Amino acid sequence: MDRSEIQGKIEGILFAMGESVPIKDIAQALEEEENTIKEIIDEMKVYYASKERGIQIVSLEGNVQLRTKDEYYDDLIKIAQAPQRNVLSDSVLETLSIVAYKQPVTRSDVEKIRGVNSDFGINKLLEYGLIKELGRLDAPGKPLLFGTSEQFLRAFNVDSIEDLPQISIDMMEDFRAQAESELNFMPDKEEEVENVEI
Repeated sequence: MDRSEIQGKIEGILFAMGESVPIKDIAQALEEEENTIKEIIDEMKVYYASKERGIQIVSLEGNVQLRTKDEYYDDLIKIAQAPQRNVLSDSVLETLSIVAYKQPVTRSDVEKIRGVNSDFGINKLLEYGLIKELGRLDAPGKPLLFGTSEQFLRAFNVDSIEDLPQISIDMMEDFRAQAESELNFMPDKEEEVENVEI
């Protein structure tokens, strides 16, 4: 199979799936070496970035996804049903920051750092899909462990949690705006997510 044929098959798989797909699964499906698939995906990223195309390929910790370029969201919203406004309050954003930088963490860990009950923040972040359950801590009571999700990586435009910058107040505001923007263009979440303002 030549590279252009492989590119076409990768594009077809990513388009049909609509969500992130592990690179190893693509390699297995196409019966190609994983390194070959990674190289071709990198070539496709460059191609989409250099052309006037409305799509891009993003990497998310070993997975890849075909998605609309961020700069076209304003055009998309003109024909999409107006989404419900989602707001990351200060308390929810603070909870998310703790999970992102300290993961895996338990609810109790978050509450010790914040000094207040964090049930609301944890539940909202789970509802938004920004965090997920990672399992249980091997300790009395077997508390749940939480970490960030792929949706978090998409919302904050990073490839992996290792790419998170040192946090500052200005960055917190930028991240809040990016995350709210991403949440407001999630059609499968529109009916589930309430407007949150504290």
